[in-house]
Amino acid sequence: MTAATESTPSTHSFLLRDGLQSLIDELSGDGFTVIGPTIDQGAIIFAEIESVDDLPRGWTDQQQPGEYRLERRDDDAYFGYVVGPHSWKRYLFPPLTTVATADRTDNGWDLKTPDEPAPRYAFLGVRACEIAAIKIQDRVFTGGAYVDPIYQKRREAAFIVAVNCTTAAPTCFCTSMNTGPRCKSGFDIALTEIADGFIVEASSDAGEELLGRLPVTPAADDQLDHGERARQQAVDQIQRTLNTDGIRDLLLDNLEHPQWEDVAKRCLSCTNCTMVCPTCFCSTVSEVSDLTGDHVERQRQWDSCFNIDFSYMNGGIVRSNVRSRFRQWLTHKLASWQDQFESSGCVGCGRCITWCPVGIDLTAEVATIRNVPNRALAATSEQEGTP
Repeated sequence: MTAATESTPSTHSFLLRDGLQSLIDELSGDGFTVIGPTIDQGAIIFAEIESVDDLPRGWTDQQQPGEYRLERRDDDAYFGYVVGPHSWKRYLFPPLTTVATADRTDNGWDLKTPDEPAPRYAFLGVRACEIAAIKIQDRVFTGGAYVDPIYQKRREAAFIVAVNCTTAAPTCFCTSMNTGPRCKSGFDIALTEIADGFIVEASSDAGEELLGRLPVTPAADDQLDHGERARQQAVDQIQRTLNTDGIRDLLLDNLEHPQWEDVAKRCLSCTNCTMVCPTCFCSTVSEVSDLTGDHVERQRQWDSCFNIDFSYMNGGIVRSNVRSRFRQWLTHKLASWQDQFESSGCVGCGRCITWCPVGIDLTAEVATIRNVPNRALAATSEQEGTP
């Protein structure tokens, strides 16, 4: 959120559908680059938008494990989709960033740390699970003794326009993680889309100020009721669950459970789950020089614990097989993350399930470990000759 003070959401207002463009125009006029959902290459992604015509009006996404398809809706809803392959971390924690430069001079190497102003982004269409993910990354990058200055500057400059979910995908399980589907805090302005417009609420000083410039009217009781029913529809559609009771100890006490070997037979170690995850933060650093060798850039880029070289240390690979890499990802996300950051690393958005090419479902894997005792499964595996 912007540096403005967060406050209790104000009285709800109503914005006609035709007024949505005024929101985009006001943000642009304030110097923000508006980033929102749009359609590209058969998916709803995030990109710079200038008009409501750039939004995926009338489109929705059908998701299943390992499956994503766009389909036409029977209405012209602007935000009638769930989540796509992009997350907002690509704008707060960019996939590729230059963190230092070195130039050869007559007096030796001139070392510099880039200090350009952070881009001012206004994020349009942030869902509740994604707000939760941003809060998690806030803790990772700014909540400890060592602060990431690139993330911090981008985060402080961002304006968040949240959108409450009115539909859910079969891969969603945010209700299990207490992260949605309703946006309760962490935004500047939140919208709930109904038939003829949007219920609007502000939750920061900056949001209140912007709201005062929009063509809104006080929301009527029937509009508020419609908004409540629309939000409840998303809750009712969520069927996938993850039992989080004692999940840290469950996973860390079952590091040799045969289920890790079973999932390793299916996992491609392709890194898709970590690339689409809105909270994963692993990265690597490399030195890249120009053709003359007189200019060198130190670049940070996203990495994944599923890459075999990720665990290279002291002359060898620590996690040399898929079993160990998948186990590292899942146990970190759901267990040891709690030790590091005092929260789960999962927000229940379901992206890792949808975008896994073979449809691996972390909720199902955890349920198997929980419901099938280690010794019983080991005995079954031994009878079947599983190593």
